[in-house]
Amino acid sequence: MAKIYISIGSNIDPANYIRVAITELRALFGELALSSVYESEAVGFSGDNFLNMVIAADTLLDIDGLVTRFKQIERRHGRAANARKFAPRTLDIDLLLYDDLVVTEPVVLPRAEILSNAFVLWPLAELAPQLVHPTSALSYQTLWQNYDKSQQRLWPVDFDWQ
Repeated sequence: MAKIYISIGSNIDPANYIRVAITELRALFGELALSSVYESEAVGFSGDNFLNMVIAADTLLDIDGLVTRFKQIERRHGRAANARKFAPRTLDIDLLLYDDLVVTEPVVLPRAEILSNAFVLWPLAELAPQLVHPTSALSYQTLWQNYDKSQQRLWPVDFDWQ
């Protein structure tokens, strides 16, 4: 069984789609560990703010199977298959970590955004502070402490799960 970490983000009806993602991922994995929900400004384009979070789960699925299922969930909830990278979205689900594997296919793991985007690193550091990044050899807590927080605006929000 592999321990995985997944980022979830949305800036179109974001509270609704964060709830939808959690419901879908619970159906797929069962029990989930959830970070707080964070609001952040759009990165790479001008647009509405995003809600973001990270979840942890255990799975028997391989990386390719996970990525396929995440894309299916995104598409079921309004994300176009050919959606631009820097654009508004109903749902963005990305595999961040699969155990401590370092791979380039079928996706790059660990995901680069862990080290560059506060909206990924802060919730990951909250959820798994002592876990060590497989290539930097630093814990996520240390990486967050060392992160230049002036790069991106990000703040935790009270989230209504109903």
